[in-house]
Amino acid sequence: MKLRDLEYLVALDEEGHFARAAGRCFVSQPTLSGQLKKLEEELGVVLVERSSRQVAMTGAGRAVAAQARRVLAEAREIKGIAEGFHDPMAGALQLGLIPTVAPYLLPLIMPRLQAAYPQLKLWLHEQQTHVLMERLRNAELDLLLLALPVPRHDFVEVALFREPFQLAVPRGDPLARQGQVQIAELKGREVMLLEEGHCLREHALDVCLGAGASEYGAFHATSLETLRHMVGEGMGVTLMPQLAVPRHPRADDAVHYLPFAPPAPSRRIGMLYRKGSYRAETFARLGREVVAVTGNSVVDS
Repeated sequence: MKLRDLEYLVALDEEGHFARAAGRCFVSQPTLSGQLKKLEEELGVVLVERSSRQVAMTGAGRAVAAQARRVLAEAREIKGIAEGFHDPMAGALQLGLIPTVAPYLLPLIMPRLQAAYPQLKLWLHEQQTHVLMERLRNAELDLLLLALPVPRHDFVEVALFREPFQLAVPRGDPLARQGQVQIAELKGREVMLLEEGHCLREHALDVCLGAGASEYGAFHATSLETLRHMVGEGMGVTLMPQLAVPRHPRADDAVHYLPFAPPAPSRRIGMLYRKGSYRAETFARLGREVVAVTGNSVVDS
């Protein structure tokens, strides 16, 4: 039994299509199909039901694929352990980030990491918190960058920095003439928020309800960029985490960003990884790089 054959099985289980699974594994469809047939013969059980219309995993196939994920994760960890003894900042690392952090932090941090640690190969995964945590639990990911707090269970949580919110308003809004905004000025306002599933929605909703504001119920955005465009079109106001606020906004920008007067509402950004991970030193160094590039201070957890 070869690890590569297990990779083929996992790919087919997740893609549900021979051609897509083959493309993902960078092999031809006949090669993938033939190797899976050999795996079935070796195990003496049918893993995949084949028909002209669809591909379906058998019960045995799903069970073997689930175990294969764990085997492949352990194999990656063995390789990583060996690499880590030579250099903790070398080798492959599977990094997960939430959608309200990834697009804004990665352009800042990646050039710095590539210059400082050329032997470190980061595989990046952008998904919502609950998906990332499940993948971390299954050893598909090594490290998460996300908003805290989250249920820890068997994870180590490391707080990195506190990210303030700013209020994004249309250029023509009366508040746009101010240099900053008081949290109390949200009272009676409707605030546009992200859809269910985004942790930022819960943080922003807490701020709004605490200030006497309400949620704009007619629209829920799938991303911060959608919210930004809706504000620019004059549809309302929203909360933006500081990393998502342009560092050098244009004079003709349709959106105006207002910092809150102290104490400004904020969220904590941090790291999550499995307890007992042999890469704790790697994670610590990455955390310090994140803090340095964002210009924020480490916060108490």
